[in-house]
Amino acid sequence: MTCITLPLASLLFSVLITAIVTVAIKDAVGRPRPDFFWRCFPDGVPKYNNVTRDVICDGKPGVIKEGYKSFPSGHASGAFAGLGFLSWYLAGKLKAFDRRGHVAKLCVVLLPLLMATMVAISRVTDYWHHWQDVFAGGVLGLVVASFCYLQFFPPPYSEHGMMHSFYVSTTAQVGLKTSAATIKHTTKASLSLLSSTDNQRDGIQKTNSQRLPA
Repeated sequence: MTCITLPLASLLFSVLITAIVTVAIKDAVGRPRPDFFWRCFPDGVPKYNNVTRDVICDGKPGVIKEGYKSFPSGHASGAFAGLGFLSWYLAGKLKAFDRRGHVAKLCVVLLPLLMATMVAISRVTDYWHHWQDVFAGGVLGLVVASFCYLQFFPPPYSEHGMMHSFYVSTTAQVGLKTSAATIKHTTKASLSLLSSTDNQRDGIQKTNSQRLPA
């Protein structure tokens, strides 16, 4: 993995996990949306069974089924999962929490969270979710984003700054390769020196044997 694909893979991992958990909770809870009345009665006139007095929904089945997926908000959870992860990453990249009081850096870090908050608020103003839905979705997305970030990267307030696991592993691999190459070169040099010494010794012995009288 390169220094670009690792953050992207981590970001997608965060969004994917959040989406799976959000859909599972939606299907399990089945809370009606704020506009469920109009989904059930498109003309605005409620209808009841004359005998049992049960409500009779005459809306489209797909629209009615979608109306039971209010909790939690998928837009809020997805926004906080992606943009929350981006805030974590920017905090580590910019070293916003190095105790030097970087107000501008802190504003940059909080900007993605502000955007995610605006997305969540829009779901309430559009009458698609209750405020509890977007609050729970935001908490869910932010928690998953935090876990995913800390799984791959150190905390932003770490003394090592942006010493990501990728860079640490890459440095370790380079160090191992360098050590192996050094050992190999040293071994070859030692063998060459031993071979040269043996040749010199053989030459001296041969010269001495030739000088001896017959």
